[in-house]
Amino acid sequence: MDGAVIPKILAICASLMLAAAPVLADDSAPLARVKTARALFDIGVATQDALYFLAAAQLRKSVEMTPSDRAPEGGTALSGTLLGWQDMLAAATPLIAGNPMMTGLAEYIAAARSKGVASGPVYSVVEIGAGERDKYPRLRFSGGQYAEIYVEGASGTDLNLLVHDAKGRLVCSDTDISAIAYCGWKPTENGDFVSTVENDGNRGGSYSMMTN
Repeated sequence: MDGAVIPKILAICASLMLAAAPVLADDSAPLARVKTARALFDIGVATQDALYFLAAAQLRKSVEMTPSDRAPEGGTALSGTLLGWQDMLAAATPLIAGNPMMTGLAEYIAAARSKGVASGPVYSVVEIGAGERDKYPRLRFSGGQYAEIYVEGASGTDLNLLVHDAKGRLVCSDTDISAIAYCGWKPTENGDFVSTVENDGNRGGSYSMMTN
C-alpha cells in the first residue's frame, strides 16, 4: 500500500471513531486524548472491531508518558505500566491476520515516530482495594493553564475522582460508573490541589494516576 495513503486512512478512521466515543473533555489536552484512546479501546473490546484498536493505538502513541513514583498518602507506587499503544495493537493482531490493508495500518502505527514530548504527562501505578479511597499529597498547578488529572483502572472496576483546592472547595469531580475518571479545569491562579481516588466497586485492582 502507498505509504502516503495510510496516514489519510488512519485520520479518517480516527475521526469517525472519535465521534462515536464518549469524549467528555477538550481533546486538545494530552490526558483527554489518553482518555479517548481508552474509550476507543473499550469499544473495540465490545465490538471486536480492529479499527477501534488501531485508532486507539495511534491516539495513545501521540502522548509521551513518563513514569513516576508518586503514590497516595500511606501508599507505595508499583512497578508496572499502564495500557500502552503496543497492547492496543496486540489486541488488533488476531483480528487483522490475512488482511493486507489492516496489517499495513498496524505496521504504520508501530513504525511511526511518537509525537509526544519528553516533558509530557507523568503517571504512576498503585493498588486500591474494594471500597477504599486514596488521597494524594497536594499537587501544584499554574494559574491560567489547563490542568488535568486522569485515573485509569482495569475493566470492571468503578473509580471516582474528586479534586479540591487548598481551601477544601470541590473544583472538579468524575463519579460515573466506569473504570476511568477525568478532571480538567483552568485554575485562576497558582495553587495546590488535593486529588482523591475512590473505588466504589466490589473488586480491587491496580490503576494508573496521571497528571499533566
